[in-house]
Amino acid sequence: MTEPTRASGIDAVFAARRAERKAPSAVWATFDRHGVTHRGASGTLGGDGADGAAPGPDTAYRIASCTKSFTATVLLALRDTGALDLDAPVTDWVPAFADVALPTADSPVPTLRMLATMSAGFPTDDPWGDRQESLTDEGLDALLRRGLSFDSVPGTAFAYSNLGYALLGRVVAEASGRPYREVVEQDVLAPLGLDSTGFTNDVPAAGGLAIGHRRVGDGWEPLPFSGPGAFSPIGGLFSTTDDLARWARWLGSAFDPDGEGDLDGILSRASRREMQQLQRFVPGLGAHPGGYGLGLFVEQHPDHGTIVSHSGGYPGFSAHMRWHPATGVGAVGFENATYAQVSVPITLALDGLLAETAAQGTGVGSRVRPWPETLAARDAVEELVLGGGEPGDWLAENIELDIPLERRRRTWGEAVESVGGLAPTSAEPLADDESKAPSHLVWRRAGSRGLLRFEIRLTPEAPPRVQTLTVRAETAH
Repeated sequence: MTEPTRASGIDAVFAARRAERKAPSAVWATFDRHGVTHRGASGTLGGDGADGAAPGPDTAYRIASCTKSFTATVLLALRDTGALDLDAPVTDWVPAFADVALPTADSPVPTLRMLATMSAGFPTDDPWGDRQESLTDEGLDALLRRGLSFDSVPGTAFAYSNLGYALLGRVVAEASGRPYREVVEQDVLAPLGLDSTGFTNDVPAAGGLAIGHRRVGDGWEPLPFSGPGAFSPIGGLFSTTDDLARWARWLGSAFDPDGEGDLDGILSRASRREMQQLQRFVPGLGAHPGGYGLGLFVEQHPDHGTIVSHSGGYPGFSAHMRWHPATGVGAVGFENATYAQVSVPITLALDGLLAETAAQGTGVGSRVRPWPETLAARDAVEELVLGGGEPGDWLAENIELDIPLERRRRTWGEAVESVGGLAPTSAEPLADDESKAPSHLVWRRAGSRGLLRFEIRLTPEAPPRVQTLTVRAETAH
């Protein structure tokens, strides 16, 4: 794919959005495993033209709940060193929670894992949680001692909870012996070189700071910034598109065999992959099925496979980061208006990027690379089915036990006849093979009246053998 194609796609999405006046300004970027591939911006930082400065890739915006991925990262880093146990009750680290009356007599005390996967039983708390950032630690303790309300028994259901991530921030501080913000700044931001990311509005961003706005009639009203506090772990960070793309690339590099091993000391590749695995299913998440991982949402796109993302919404700001772990292609975007939902254009843009990548053959999309043994089995199967060869020890014993080979041969012959015969066995299979896993392969061979479809699946042995072998005709209409 050429760079102009990528650029024109996402720029066109935001150009159309600009006419809808969703926010005074917007910034966006696309990236792959090697770095940022395109940057764009529109509007001015002042809502009604009071500040005519144009935003850019080094302008800082609040990233709001995208911060939760940073909180999950430092939590898992502490888990990996043995400083905490994800299955321990939150009361081990936040004693004030012991005063909370649980919803039923047999309810468990929420564990750190329940908090991290949004399943502690608390009600969804947007937009209340967004207004709690400056609460002190003492204020959070007082909130707990007054009691909490529960929507469900802890550990049984998903509900998006800012309170849960505020509690995790306290856990990080207690387990590390350092303030939460210091842990993130020293253990994550500094090693990754995220120099324009921070928790205060004096963050050193060369392109200045975007002011948040809300719509009032036909104009924009600027909003004050909240200061850092006990709820900063839910959404307190400011960042630029370049920095957030760098962050997303590092998370996604856990799936790249040639990923950035020199930075694995922040959090191991295994733990970063764990963050990006579905931990709690979310009914009605969006257009595609999925759920919550650890500080990240995980969706299953029917064409592209796994997509990882997180949105951020704060008074005056909207943020979204989104990437495709299989290829490392992703996009990030910010707008400085309440409820702007910049996730909409970023999602549309990434879908377009991935569709172009698949169409032009420059990425693997959701395709799986078969084992060499699977490809070798394909050749052996064709010799058995089409060449009249004899079975070898590459066939698992269940093949004969499930359907005797002579009966299979008759079925195969009928299928070949129904497609009008095939080209010589030395001809290459059609290129559009399919694999759901490295041990699985579907391929087709052309006949004069249709296609012959083969499917195999290999065993978990070493070396693996063929345990599923089906051949059927796909006749032309």
